Parts: sequence; structure tokens; C-alpha cells
Amino acid sequence: MSDATPTLPTRAGHYIVYLLLQSLIGLAKLMPYRLRVPMMGWLTAHVIAPLAGYRRRIRDNLAHVFPDLPEAEVKRLCRAVPDNAGRTMIEMYSTDAFRARASRAPVSGPGLEPIGQARAEGRPVIFVTGHFGNFNAARVAMVEHGFEMGGLYRPMRNPYFNRHYASVMTALSKPMFEQGRKGVVGMVKHLREGGILGILTDLNAHDGVPLDFMGQPALSSLATAELALRFNAPLVPVWGIREENGLDFRILVEDPIPVSDPVTMTQEVNDRLAAQVRAHMDQWFWIHRRWKDGTGLLADYRAQQLAEKQDG
Repeated sequence: MSDATPTLPTRAGHYIVYLLLQSLIGLAKLMPYRLRVPMMGWLTAHVIAPLAGYRRRIRDNLAHVFPDLPEAEVKRLCRAVPDNAGRTMIEMYSTDAFRARASRAPVSGPGLEPIGQARAEGRPVIFVTGHFGNFNAARVAMVEHGFEMGGLYRPMRNPYFNRHYASVMTALSKPMFEQGRKGVVGMVKHLREGGILGILTDLNAHDGVPLDFMGQPALSSLATAELALRFNAPLVPVWGIREENGLDFRILVEDPIPVSDPVTMTQEVNDRLAAQVRAHMDQWFWIHRRWKDGTGLLADYRAQQLAEKQDG
């Protein structure tokens, strides 16, 4: 049976997980925001992460890219990374309180002038970011500064939770485009009309090419750079960096990625994110299987590049 028509046990399982998550979020929202956020971080780090196997995945990813990392730091990250993930989740579902706090985040960086110029000229802007700090904080803060940001998101496998997830994402900024044919058509129309778009580019991309990320090949989608070139839009890395108090953020808007070709530009995006991860190791989502397919396809990709160079 296809993924479009899941079996009854699968649907039942999705619904049970949805009810559990909704109950957990509902209980957390009964607490004051300043207590709710750290509580969800602690719960994710000390209960959910061990049960879901997140700690093992964090360890595996760290061993892949930082095999000499001291054990004490590995243990710290096994707690701190899920803590940040839990905070990020409950912040998203605390729409009003989170928006009020994130809208006050200081915004700085050399990219502010170029994006202001692009808007004055009626050109679209593409913000690129990753599952780092809290990317939604950057969305809220940029909206506060006059950059109403649409977004492209990958739907969750659980259809019940995805409907709620999509509505919450839209509450923070809109329009939101679901990954897929219909969403891409809407996104292209949005950019053609001079709109602003935010895209997260740090997932394993099955249709991508193996580019370097943190010293190891990772499948990276070229689509974001291709869109920037197609619509003459500055491609601007933006980061919502969590402050030490765990509740506030500062927003960094970097220089636009230099215009060249999709591969070179995408590699630069990877490098910019890698620099932020190295500076704030506990704020990136080390739980993702970022390098899952990159190594296996690297040899084929290099052979293809060589063949194209020889043909040229």
C-alpha cells in the first residue's frame, strides 16, 4: 500500500501520537511562558530524547564529523541539543508570547543594507537558514522589521499533527507553502511578484548533490540557489541565535551569498551554516540524519562532474 493510503494500524498510530503530543503541549501551555519553555526543554532532553533514540543519533553524527570530540562535550551536547529542540517546539506553539518576545530581538548584520535595497527596487529576497537556534525567531523578527516572510516547509509524516503544525507556522508569518507541486507553484508566483521567502536548507535532500558540510559529504538541494538566480533575488543567510538565558534571541543577517552558479552558492550556504554550528554547537539539530546518503553518492557525483568537464 502506498504512503498516500496508509494502513489502518498506521493511521491509528499517527492519531495516538498526535493525541499524546497535543496533550503534552496543552499541559505545558498551562504554565507561565518563562517556566514553560525551560520545562519543555528539560523534558525533551531527559525523557523524550532517551526514549526516542535521539541521544544515539546525536552521538553518531558527532562521531561522524568530530571523532576526537571529548566525551564530556559529547555528553553535554546529548542533553543540550534536545533541550534546544524542546524549547523551539513549545515556543512555536506559544504563538502570542513567543511572537512578543522574538519581535524584540535585536537584528544586526551586513545583510540589512542589501535586502533593504532589494525591497526598494521591488525585487524578491530569499532568506536561507537551518534548524539552528530558533529559525522561527528570525522569521518573527524580520517580519517586525517590515519583511513579511513566506516559507516553504516539509510536511510531517503524521497527517493529524501536520495540519496543526501548518496552522501554527502560518500564524507566525505567511504565506506558507507545503513542499510539493502545488506548494512550489505558489512559491514561484510569490517570488515572481517580488515576495520574500525563507527556506531551511539543512535536511538530507534526496534530489540534491553531495556537497561538503562540516567536513563530510551531505546531500544538499540546489533548488534555493536556483530560485535566487532565476528571480534575481539576494540569497541571504539569517540566524536566530538563542541567548544564554534560553528565552531570548539575537538575529544575525549575513552578507548575501555571492552570485555564481547553484553548486558554488549552495556550498557557500553550507559553509556559512557550518561556521554558526561550530560557534554554537548546542544550537544545531544534530538529531537529523544530515549525512545519511552523502557518502554513498559522492563517488558517482565526482565521476559525473569529471565526465561533464571532459565533454566540455
